[in-house]
Amino acid sequence: MTNLVLQAAAGGSSMSFLIMMVAIFAIMWFFMIRPQQKKQKEIRKFQNSLAEGTKVVTGGGVYGTVKRIDLQANTVDVEIARGVVITVAKGYVFADAASQTPNA
Repeated sequence: MTNLVLQAAAGGSSMSFLIMMVAIFAIMWFFMIRPQQKKQKEIRKFQNSLAEGTKVVTGGGVYGTVKRIDLQANTVDVEIARGVVITVAKGYVFADAASQTPNA
């Protein structure tokens, strides 16, 4: 009889442990994974909508203006100073510099 009671109690605690683990995963998904996915989707949308003349910030923190986009090589030529043009992989252009101001 006591074995039966102990087994029932143990079975109930494993079920509550399973429910707790599912709840923790759901909370992590809502507060960590989901916002990161949304942010990456916005960055990808911005990268696909790049146009010449857009002011951008690269992954290395370099501010500049898009001069040319090469879709074949998936690169972007960014002018960082008058007459100074660097080539950056399109995946490393992250933000619109018009909405940000550099700390000077």
